[in-house]
Amino acid sequence: MTLKSVDSLPSGVVAPDYDVASVRPGIVHFGVGNFFRAHEAFYVEQVLKDDPNWAIIGVGLTAGERSERKAAQYKAQNCFYSLTETAPSGDSKVRVIGCLRDYLLAPDSPEAVLERLSDPATRIVSMTITEGGYNIDESTGEFDLTNDAVQQDLKTPERPSTIFGYVVEALRRRRDAGHKAFTIMSADNLRHNGTVARKAFLGYAKARDAELASWVEANATFPNGMVDRITPTVSSAVIEKLNKASGLEDDLPLVAEDFHQWVLEDSFADGRPPLEKAGVQFVDDVTDYEHVKIRMLNASHIMLSFPATLMGYENIDQALADEDLRRNVEAFLNKDVIPTLHAPPGVTLEGYRDSVISRFSNPAMADQILRIASDGSSKVQVFWTETVRQALERKTDVSRIAFGIAAYLEMLRTVPDHSEPTFKAKQKELASAEDYESALKLPSFDAWRDLDTTELNAKVIELRKVIREKGVRAAIPA
Repeated sequence: MTLKSVDSLPSGVVAPDYDVASVRPGIVHFGVGNFFRAHEAFYVEQVLKDDPNWAIIGVGLTAGERSERKAAQYKAQNCFYSLTETAPSGDSKVRVIGCLRDYLLAPDSPEAVLERLSDPATRIVSMTITEGGYNIDESTGEFDLTNDAVQQDLKTPERPSTIFGYVVEALRRRRDAGHKAFTIMSADNLRHNGTVARKAFLGYAKARDAELASWVEANATFPNGMVDRITPTVSSAVIEKLNKASGLEDDLPLVAEDFHQWVLEDSFADGRPPLEKAGVQFVDDVTDYEHVKIRMLNASHIMLSFPATLMGYENIDQALADEDLRRNVEAFLNKDVIPTLHAPPGVTLEGYRDSVISRFSNPAMADQILRIASDGSSKVQVFWTETVRQALERKTDVSRIAFGIAAYLEMLRTVPDHSEPTFKAKQKELASAEDYESALKLPSFDAWRDLDTTELNAKVIELRKVIREKGVRAAIPA
């Protein structure tokens, strides 16, 4: 028995406040992971009572047993799932989310995905495909046309397999049918995620058909957005715990912190849901909000997780309880980040710092360090670049940054469960090298290679030696 309807829910579980049967899809979302379900879907859920035309169709892009099992679970539950929001105090609230109205597995039903994307009722195509999912060549900063899957899509554009192929083929059909373009909205944790998405999709479109690309560029929009909510992986043990607490029988429950934020540029090609009623901040420019979140929360997340992985910690709250690791993260924020950061209206950097530390300490999240540390190469480039460049240009202390890099490189070399999806054979070879210098050639550090890195690199090498000879704790800057 699984969660199939919202007609009879246990006491204390919040049901959708709209008639689920009457809502209509207006959004297609690629990458139905936990963050999307606790963030974008959470916001959309709250405005369907005001405008029922913005329900969501989820799309999975990957084939295989795991993907098929996930699709079957969504179908079995009519795409309902429960979300438990838990504060650092331990107080929790459980609600059932109903805005996800179907789930399509693209490899099994490619034409169904294209039909849904081509339907003029679809006015937003959103995505959470990870920081590294936009196929941007790290060496050139441009869309990578040499990617095998992209090459195949360019050869057979009407039978796509990548998100770029699906979206551009659907836009071609819409143009030919006289329909409007849709908004392409990244909800990934990237600085200027809309700009990155624009580069990726237009890069593919130009390679396919220059005239089509011009139409897409003139008619589609790519709003930038800053997204924030800690949403950990849900193990079978956590599923059992969540269901016991809620009284539900849900195969797809998830847990998230009570904090959530979405700052979004109000740039939509064909309308949008009234998300401001759910707390979304619509602004002309998200830059300052992005900088604060990425340079403080995300940057300290990996500054904590890389050494914590080496020290054997499993969850972020456990790592933050280590006095040495906490002291290092706080010093990183206070000395390396805050002095070079501009706060947007209504935000104090010291208050934001305190919020970050409080959120990391929430034991109910049991936020897995390996999850946070994964795809470290992409995250280092996105989360640390500005802070590193500021330190190098201002010639300030680089010890904490060097420690973070040293811990990252030692993690690459020694932790077998660590995942770096953007690494190819050459990068894997550099990452696993036993010497102290080779890994510094990784593209992870390209964003500041134009500056004088002599002191930084020397410090990284020094701290890698300390980690190997005396352990991580001995390498933490005083």
